[in-house]
Amino acid sequence: MEAIYYEKPRVFELKTIPIPEVKPHQILIKVTYCGLCGSDQHLHDGDTSIVSYPFVPGHEVVGVVAEVGNAVTGFTKGDRVVGDPLVECGHCFYCRRSEFTLCENMNGHGVNIQGGFSQYVAYDARKVFKIHNISDEDATLIEPASCAIHGLDRLNIKVGMEVLVIGAGPSGIILAQLLKLNGASKVVIAANKGVKTELARKLDAGDEYVELDRADPKPQWEKLKKDYPYGFDVVVEATGSIAVANDAINYVRRGGSLLVYSVYGPAPVNWFPAKIFLDEIKIIGSFAQSHCFPRAVAYLDSGKIKVKGLVTDVFKLSEYQQALDKYKRREAGKIAVKP
Repeated sequence: MEAIYYEKPRVFELKTIPIPEVKPHQILIKVTYCGLCGSDQHLHDGDTSIVSYPFVPGHEVVGVVAEVGNAVTGFTKGDRVVGDPLVECGHCFYCRRSEFTLCENMNGHGVNIQGGFSQYVAYDARKVFKIHNISDEDATLIEPASCAIHGLDRLNIKVGMEVLVIGAGPSGIILAQLLKLNGASKVVIAANKGVKTELARKLDAGDEYVELDRADPKPQWEKLKKDYPYGFDVVVEATGSIAVANDAINYVRRGGSLLVYSVYGPAPVNWFPAKIFLDEIKIIGSFAQSHCFPRAVAYLDSGKIKVKGLVTDVFKLSEYQQALDKYKRREAGKIAVKP
């Protein structure tokens, strides 16, 4: 089969590798689509320590069941499925506390287990979930939706809260919808003017939109402060920008929460401890997800979370570099790869 194969950071090729052998507890998935995520760009650049080279990237896998291990029940060939990429060990200090996203021995498809930028991939059956109503293309948003659900769980939002979501990437758009559906009285989305903000509007993800000028966003930020002098109960930083993360705390209402919800480079922020102390601000991290796939499938398959149109570009495996280039130019919504 063909797969994107990395030897080292920034060095990959379209390579022929063996189709995975299916163990008794596994399912072989024939990949129909695999979503491209911001973390794939970080893996490409080599600015993370979690990857093990050589590797095949891709963790937002959608496909059909091609083979079922002899110890697996409940699945048959041809079932349409998605795969949860994270495989926790189940026995470390954190797993024994049911804090699975903190697993000390975490493995992940597309990181240190073969990923979905390939024609076939083998998953443990417990990490495979059937889909029914959603298209394969749109189902690439199920993994980002599961991360958004984990973020919502971490926030533990109260009914009636006012929320600012900074950034309109696919996962941020889904999280904004989840906030609207689960208690927020108002969701304001602040994001750079362009295709992603337009998609947020089309999907009715927020109640209000602040379109930021890439060249000079200062006037829009000043107007937001004027319109909301007390700030917001919850601010979600979903841009991955250190500069924006640094400033995001200034929009948090006293007693409010800041959710750090993106992938960042190895740079620090500068938040004043006195502000956090005096304003009783909660700073919450949300990394990936754990056991959120059933709820993500339910939300997207039901249509209550709208994702139609979020996938704006589809590339072949042979066009993987073009996919990365388009992502980096921020000219697309969700990018998918079709093996």
